[in-house]
Amino acid sequence: MDIRQLQYFVEAARLNSFSKAAKSLYITQPTVSKMIRQIEEELGADLFYREGKSIKLTDAGEILLAKAQNIVESFHSLSSELDSLRSLKQGHIRIGLPPMVGANFFPAVIGRFHHKYPDVTIRLYEDGAKKVENDVETGVLDIGVVVLPVSEDKFHIFSFAEERLELLVPFGHRLAGRSSVPLVELKDEEFVLFREDFALHDRVIAECVKSGFQPMVVYESAQWDLIAQMVAAGLGIALLPQTICRDMDRSRISVITMTEPAIPWQLGMIWRRDRYLSFAAREWIAFARGLLKER
Repeated sequence: MDIRQLQYFVEAARLNSFSKAAKSLYITQPTVSKMIRQIEEELGADLFYREGKSIKLTDAGEILLAKAQNIVESFHSLSSELDSLRSLKQGHIRIGLPPMVGANFFPAVIGRFHHKYPDVTIRLYEDGAKKVENDVETGVLDIGVVVLPVSEDKFHIFSFAEERLELLVPFGHRLAGRSSVPLVELKDEEFVLFREDFALHDRVIAECVKSGFQPMVVYESAQWDLIAQMVAAGLGIALLPQTICRDMDRSRISVITMTEPAIPWQLGMIWRRDRYLSFAAREWIAFARGLLKER
């Protein structure tokens, strides 16, 4: 017994006629009769009996109708909801963003997506890139924005920003007048870093070690603006992405190009290779990809 047979049965019961049911369903009467007969053979009971020119339900037909109506209505509701998802009239997306990324890249994207798909809800989770990557891998998030590289075996990746880190020192610092500084010259400085759950924490330490010294970390924070304020207050130096450095108060902070080495900062959107993505999530990826490529 399948849903189509039940639909034909319910319509015949509603109209008390095979011919009227066939006309309502835009099929032939023999098709309706055949479907009803197949149900009767499967159940081993008659569902209708004739009364004049119309048909009436038997006791078995009454029992089946009570159940079949619920099944058919549920199927129609399911079909309607799936159609809404396919046309993006509804949906829900969970996206992870590192705090320093969200404000600079995504408000306009989210605004335009919401204007086009007002009934799709987006829940944003702000965490360090390492936690975002882990949450995408475990399924807590549908999509995440992270600092690349990540495993291409686990994730689909769309890279949308490639910059480098720049040095922040307070006004009046010994390096403040320099146009560029090699990393090794920072070996005696005190550093203000992002917390350990941020990818830049490990990146900065690893580059310092490659240059022959272990950085002296005096403060850690999850907020780039607080890090900048600490630098301005003379509590240490910091290495932050170019995108963030553009908005610094140059009367209190000097921004200097890092050399030898230049430390790259590449952002990408990731989602699991082996996990189903909803219609809404797939449309978000395509939509964001198009807008971020225009930057």
